[in-house]
Amino acid sequence: MPAQLEKVPVLQGTLDMLILKTLAWGPKHGFGILRHIEQVTSEELHVEEGALYPALHRMHRRGWLEAEWGLSENNRRARYYRLSSAGERALREQVNGPPDAASPAGRPVPPGCGPGHRRGAPVSRRDAGGAAGT
Repeated sequence: MPAQLEKVPVLQGTLDMLILKTLAWGPKHGFGILRHIEQVTSEELHVEEGALYPALHRMHRRGWLEAEWGLSENNRRARYYRLSSAGERALREQVNGPPDAASPAGRPVPPGCGPGHRRGAPVSRRDAGGAAGT
């Protein structure tokens, strides 16, 4: 008897991240996105069309994706999606976390330099040996 695939619900943010990461490689139509996700997860993750297309439409409405009609490899009409600049920002934020308001240009704030830190106050870190250093 063949083993059945276990259905595991995927959080909305996880699916969005998978789509954003897939489209970071370039434009794809919906079926191409499904195949890419299956390939990069060694067929361990299967996204249902009933989850993918609503996610694509939602992300398009948010301005994260741009879409245009084209022909697929089979000469069929297909809607191709690509990341917009807002989608690229959303991907960066999901990968790196949201930019810190206290940090110029969204760069990470060095340890000891965040809100509440006094300029010139000592910063100590523990090295691998457990001794405190500066």
